[in-house]
Amino acid sequence: HHPSVVCLCRNVVSSVKLGCRLDLNVIAQKVWNVEFNPKVFRALTMRIRKPRTSAVIYESGSVVCTGAKSEEEARVAARRFARRLQKLGFPISFLDFRVRNVVGSCSIFPLSLERLRQHHHYEPELFPGLFYSVTPDITATIFPSGKVVFTGAKTSADIYTAFETIYPVLCSYRR
Repeated sequence: HHPSVVCLCRNVVSSVKLGCRLDLNVIAQKVWNVEFNPKVFRALTMRIRKPRTSAVIYESGSVVCTGAKSEEEARVAARRFARRLQKLGFPISFLDFRVRNVVGSCSIFPLSLERLRQHHHYEPELFPGLFYSVTPDITATIFPSGKVVFTGAKTSADIYTAFETIYPVLCSYRR
């Protein structure tokens, strides 16, 4: 009943354990697309172009990937980061890959958040969006323009389910 609305997966955050300790100084010297400033942050950031993602790599062998547009892309990216480190001679395993958070968004119609605010946390002087708890895990941030951002999902399907849940509510606050 809302065919014009497209929910897009914006960012998939995933993690993986590589099963060995990593020498971040060695990685920083041998790989060109990295940032490593141990005085500021004790982890190394590496980027790849396909899929366009970043990884925060810890000495413990834990890796957190961001920027993927789907769960499948997140897994491909994590494997590419692991492979790159394996080529430097580290005894890499690919353990416990997990999607931690899927962020999605859509745009609907302009909304009157003042009317909705009675039931939810909304302080426009502090932040223009209203936080709406859709499920115990998923929060929708709703803006007066009609932009809705979903965070906390574990799959892109969860984003669509959250949208289906919240859409009838938002219809009654159309501006």
